[in-house]
Amino acid sequence: MHEARLYEKLDEGKVKCFLCSQYCTIYPGKRGICGVRENNNGTLHSLVYGKVVASHVDPIEKKPLFHFYPGSHSYSISTVGCNFRCMHCQNFEISQYPKESTGIPGEEMSPEEVVEKAAASGCESISYTYTEPTIFLEFAYDCARLAHKKGIRNVFVSNGYSSPDAVRLIAPYLDANNIDLKGDDAFYRKVVGAKLQPVLDTIKLMKELGVWVEVTTLIIPDYNDSDEFLTFAAEFIKSVDAAIPWHVSQFYPTYKLIDKPRTPISTLRKAREIGLKAGLKYVYEGNVPGAGGENTLCPSCGTLLIERIGFSLTHIDMKDSHCKKCGARIDGMGMP
Repeated sequence: MHEARLYEKLDEGKVKCFLCSQYCTIYPGKRGICGVRENNNGTLHSLVYGKVVASHVDPIEKKPLFHFYPGSHSYSISTVGCNFRCMHCQNFEISQYPKESTGIPGEEMSPEEVVEKAAASGCESISYTYTEPTIFLEFAYDCARLAHKKGIRNVFVSNGYSSPDAVRLIAPYLDANNIDLKGDDAFYRKVVGAKLQPVLDTIKLMKELGVWVEVTTLIIPDYNDSDEFLTFAAEFIKSVDAAIPWHVSQFYPTYKLIDKPRTPISTLRKAREIGLKAGLKYVYEGNVPGAGGENTLCPSCGTLLIERIGFSLTHIDMKDSHCKKCGARIDGMGMP
């Protein structure tokens, strides 16, 4: 076990965790909502430090990040556990594992080994993903510091429920973060087991601290597909920065939410139109390869700059992060 960061000791052996916006008070012998932080005699421990349950080399577009070193690969890792209980989680086998079992599976890996594997795989970044990276922040932090020394960038794929303390801790070593904006407050309370406001706060703070931010909304029929919510989401993102790419992605039935169909492409098109009308410069339709909504267009003249089919880039027509036709600068990091 590895002693946790961001907690304080209370009376009667209890501890208060400040890692995420659940702010759990944990009694001796008990764990937080994430299932992977345990109070042992008044000391909070991370049970997943170095316990890697998934590791893969992924295209950066899978995160999805479309304006962060397009076409590169990212060494992607995860532990078990999550601070959410999303009814539609596509990785529920690992995110909800600690809630179903007392054991903590995973291959023992040191931060040095993670960085070495990333470098050996030719990856330009390490992504902390598949489940919520905040719950294994101590491990991600140690990996990220080493990675930066080696010139390897760091990426979170996050639900945005990090506490401000956790955001400020990781931000100096975090280069990009794709953050879910899942629904309105009622959606968060019913489907996720959380609240909306901390997610909005994290998006703002990450951007303020210089992290490249992209936002994803998985659109679920009858849950978060209303014009009212989509307009709210688009206008909120625009209020932070019109250059934040917004991914509106197709839902497919999974886990405990199998009574709804896949999201119609027409709904994704509607969401994209709402985003562009609100003033966002880049809006993408996700999980529908080949439908055209994954392409990057110049926000000034509409020229096709990057054509994508799934996670592959099939056409690039840019130079030094600028549109060749009109000269407009295209926002992002490591753009062609």
